[in-house]
Amino acid sequence: MRLHLYCVARRPPAWATEAGAEYLKRLTGSLDIRSRDFTPQTGAAGLDQQREREGQSLLKALPNDAWLVALDERGADWSTAQLAVRLDAWRARGGDVVLAIGGAEGHAPTLRTAAHEIWSLSKLTLPHALVRVIVLEQLYRAWSVLHHHPYHRA
Repeated sequence: MRLHLYCVARRPPAWATEAGAEYLKRLTGSLDIRSRDFTPQTGAAGLDQQREREGQSLLKALPNDAWLVALDERGADWSTAQLAVRLDAWRARGGDVVLAIGGAEGHAPTLRTAAHEIWSLSKLTLPHALVRVIVLEQLYRAWSVLHHHPYHRA
């Protein structure tokens, strides 16, 4: 299984890059994770068009037969234990899994419809840079649950 983290956002600040790199380093050799940024479509005629253009960019970039998980506040709330179960299921499925973080205006309806799963980190509005770090940290935590690593002590 290969995990992809797609994010519609400008370049993250140094603190987020550093924090994300720490979790990627911890997962090296355990999970194959690749991160890709997509430029926000700020020149669109309106918010719907902006979301749609961003969604189409993400959908066009999906690897063949990828399992798409959209991060959206209207999605399912997963505990760490539930994420560990999802991670194990994705691994058993094989292939590519794409975790998609939408732009500032969220995901287009077409992307949410195309998603196999919709995951909500929180009902709070979070900055993209922080979402990126939280996702990577939670993947590491879920991996630690599956491997009985002491990082997760809940």
